[in-house]
Amino acid sequence: MASVKVKFRPSTVSGKEGTVYYQIIHNRVIRRIKTDFRIFKEEWDAKNSRVALVPDAGRAAFLLDFKERMAVDVKRLNTVIRSLEGNGNEFTAEDIVEKYHESVNMLSFFQFMEGVIGQLKRLNKERTAENYTAALNSFMHFRNHNDVLLDEIDFELMMEYEAYLKAKGITMNTTSFYMRILRAVYNRAVEKELTVQCRPFRRVYTGVDKTVKRAVSLKTIKLIKDMDLSQTPSLDFARDIFMFSFYTRGISFVDMAYFKKKDLQGGVLSYRRRKTGQQLFVKWEKCMQEVVDKYQVDEREYLLPIIRTAGLEQRQYRNVLRFVNNNLKKISVLAGLQPHITMYVSRHSWASAAKSKNVPLAVICESMGHDSETTTLIYLASLDSSLIDQANEMILKKL
Repeated sequence: MASVKVKFRPSTVSGKEGTVYYQIIHNRVIRRIKTDFRIFKEEWDAKNSRVALVPDAGRAAFLLDFKERMAVDVKRLNTVIRSLEGNGNEFTAEDIVEKYHESVNMLSFFQFMEGVIGQLKRLNKERTAENYTAALNSFMHFRNHNDVLLDEIDFELMMEYEAYLKAKGITMNTTSFYMRILRAVYNRAVEKELTVQCRPFRRVYTGVDKTVKRAVSLKTIKLIKDMDLSQTPSLDFARDIFMFSFYTRGISFVDMAYFKKKDLQGGVLSYRRRKTGQQLFVKWEKCMQEVVDKYQVDEREYLLPIIRTAGLEQRQYRNVLRFVNNNLKKISVLAGLQPHITMYVSRHSWASAAKSKNVPLAVICESMGHDSETTTLIYLASLDSSLIDQANEMILKKL
């Protein structure tokens, strides 16, 4: 059984950086792979064999990048080992090292996509990074974690992947979603001249099927708003978070989670969509303040009780989102709603309500921060934001 360990060798010269290397052990034979990672002794967690982040912001970013690159290398080494084990033939520690260097010299798809995901994270495009990670994990499962070179991506492989997804009962929209992400990554590799364009996605489905309508009526929104859930705090909280999203023009949960008190000034909530980076402004209304007041804690930095402490922000908002959606299902049962509501329903419902009140489509798109159509964006850029606030006031008065 082969194993991989990350090791640190401190410098013999005081105050100088040491080196990080990978140790391969197989059949009691040890081989080492040198890296270009150079760090100080205090930046290495010897107990857990990993990089230790330091308070220095500039150095921390540098170390975090190293940490991510090391994780990619270790994953690639384990992929090489699984591939050699899967062949059923005898192999040595030297074979592992040789295959690893081959995968580095000939860029693999897994490696390249992991690099793209790392870049998205550094750009704070967390939701996009999550989507790319989900697509990569699915493709890796299909491949049984056997890496594939960029030059080996062809239409036959992608058709096999499509058949694999269908056999697992994955919907056509989800299949298309994964395919479009993989295609975007592949095209990026082509742009970097790392491989030659051979249009491997030309025979698989990359369209969008019409989905079941997620919006509910204003009458249903009002029913949810007026439910007496005071005896069940968990349901009460879920309902309040759902309504806050609706009050703020169907704002996405991840954007809500990161709202800080400083974002609310002069009766206007300003924020940038974490998905697109687009800056939006929402006129602050009484109903919004009531939700904030209900859960307000003076020393808390964030506006809502979703992210409570610094560090592990993504884990916190995911856990709360899961908690809220689970309780929204319970609320749906109590209210006799089918299908069950989720946080995303508030976003669809606000757009549907705005459309039913004859709010121009351009205003709706602007208010929700959509940017998928270039021509629409050019037109929307000139809109007066007061039109959006007037539309929101009109909707809220109907509740």
